[in-house]
Amino acid sequence: MNSIDQLVVLTASVCLLALVIALIKYFVIASKKVDHERAEEISRYIREGSMAFLKREYQVLSLVILVLAVVLYFFSEGPLKFVSISFILGAVFSCFAGYLGMKVATLANVRTALGAKHSLNRALKIAFSGGSVMGLGVVGLGLLGIIIVFESINYVFGNDLSTLEKITLPSINGFIFGSAIVALFARVGGGIYTKAADVGADLVGKVESGIPEDDPRNPAVIADNVGDNVGDTAGMGSDIFQSYVASIASIMILGLASHSVELVLFPLVVALTGIVITILAGFFIQTKENGNPQVALNVITLGASSFAVICLYFVVDGFISNPYFTLGGATFNKINLYYVLILGLVAGIAIGFITEYYTKMGGKPVKEIAEASQTGGATNVLSGLSLGMRSTVLPVIVICLLIASTYFLAGIYGIALASLGMLSTIGIQLAVDAYGPIADNAGGIAEMAELGAEVRERTDKLDAVGNTTAAVGKGFAIGSAALTSISLFSAFESSAGVYDISLSNPFVILGMFLGATLPFLFSSIVIAAVSKAAYKIIEEVRRQFKEIPGLMEGKANPDYKKCVDISTKASIREMMTPGLISLLLPVIIGFFFGKQMLGGFLVGVTLSGILLAIFMANTGGAWDNAKKYIEQGHFGGKGSPTHKAAVMGDTVGDPFKDTSGPSMNILVKLVVIVSLIMAPYL
Repeated sequence: MNSIDQLVVLTASVCLLALVIALIKYFVIASKKVDHERAEEISRYIREGSMAFLKREYQVLSLVILVLAVVLYFFSEGPLKFVSISFILGAVFSCFAGYLGMKVATLANVRTALGAKHSLNRALKIAFSGGSVMGLGVVGLGLLGIIIVFESINYVFGNDLSTLEKITLPSINGFIFGSAIVALFARVGGGIYTKAADVGADLVGKVESGIPEDDPRNPAVIADNVGDNVGDTAGMGSDIFQSYVASIASIMILGLASHSVELVLFPLVVALTGIVITILAGFFIQTKENGNPQVALNVITLGASSFAVICLYFVVDGFISNPYFTLGGATFNKINLYYVLILGLVAGIAIGFITEYYTKMGGKPVKEIAEASQTGGATNVLSGLSLGMRSTVLPVIVICLLIASTYFLAGIYGIALASLGMLSTIGIQLAVDAYGPIADNAGGIAEMAELGAEVRERTDKLDAVGNTTAAVGKGFAIGSAALTSISLFSAFESSAGVYDISLSNPFVILGMFLGATLPFLFSSIVIAAVSKAAYKIIEEVRRQFKEIPGLMEGKANPDYKKCVDISTKASIREMMTPGLISLLLPVIIGFFFGKQMLGGFLVGVTLSGILLAIFMANTGGAWDNAKKYIEQGHFGGKGSPTHKAAVMGDTVGDPFKDTSGPSMNILVKLVVIVSLIMAPYL
């Protein structure tokens, strides 16, 4: 067995170990007894609604995937027809990552709520354990999928550099294309679902009727809790899966330029190290009864990152045999690869802390929005928009410094490698991120099942932290998307033979303007879809409040299934248009207007998409926590005019942070991947 085969076996073994541990955690959570009949009933409603949505979404997705696979098959020649198979594999693995995360989330939610009856620490451990199933599942499936594609082709065609360039890497592009398709539709469809239900439930329940959040009298509360799973869990799982595999693949592509098998395989070793750290770090989550769950989650995240700093040095020193390597005519010291990885990791943490500063409940920016809410919804919205625009500056500066420094250290390969450095501990970051929807659901179940004020207080603590962890997770995804897009763009230039993308070419300028417009068009369509679906939810909630006798008095039950059905149908229908536009535009521009214009288009999409993603994610997160800050009793507390103004801002921010915002980083990478796959035919 040669060294490449040994690495493949070791990597596959660790991936399988991660998946086995994820399954063990899943069965441990499932085995915990639910001894509260009403809580179990509500959890069952949420679970059934979530699975029904996912089944219908995957049915539609399967048709899209089948059509695209056929197109890829007939466009490819010879061995490259394998690209269509790897495309299907990427889509299937991405779907399974989302399914696994949502399945465990719908079991962990009620158990977290009941765990909060005993202690904050028990509830935190259950919620984090549920999130870690998602984290381990995504990194295990992502790296295993790339290994399967890599080893399958090498087994048939050989494993020299010529094979890597001609067959294996195009097939890996097919794998990440499949994952990107699923990620986009899952994020958009799930985002439309969750925010339509959330907006409808809040506007009629909190603002019009003055009833609490997650009040069981509100017909939309089950749909709202279902939405947390289909959007923030299944959609997020597919999203991060795609980011992870795209980051690894982009480095492998650029490694070919060095004519070194070591640099092609190096990202596999880095990812392997990250999975081991994720497995170990998951055992150390802990908090005190009166402690802050945010501190516990920060300790885990920073602890994993600190351990990675130590481990990655030995990985670089042990795996890269030659002290120097050459890329693009320049020679670099191998230790530079370590510096690049650490810079990427530090930049990811920096972006996370910047995001936390702007979105943290009780932080100065969020307090400013809450204070502005005292004079009405307009000043709340203006304050939030101002914060969101301001919040783009520091992350962009961090990204610019990272790009400049890593290019100096290792060229374009260094920029791509920095994105994997940023995602090296993504398993833990994703566990922290996936914990959020579980905690949110737990709070809803505690309220609807009337588990008591003490339980709700504990779940509110977990939920408030979840809003911040979700915003931080989006910051990581956005930062890595920027770096990955640059490296994939470099691969597009090489594959298409385009090296003259200049502003002196009018077609390049046209492409840049069209590209910069796409994220705004995409966001417009998605936000409008949320608005239309929310309108139908609002009408239905109003109807039930009016027509069901005794509902508002708590003497009758609402028809939860009706709102679930409205959100499901609307999201499945509305997700198609933005998805198809994203797929077709680069194809149309490339084949009808040329590769120079397509190059400009990719530049425009990347720049405006990244900025818009940061703006929307931070704005929505800050609005949400400003509302929660007021609900803690500040500036009048729940039910006050200030609170109602904050709810208005929160509903505006919902599609920002959970629908169009997180879709931007997928959109940016998807158009580059589509362009890269079609580049040889231009």
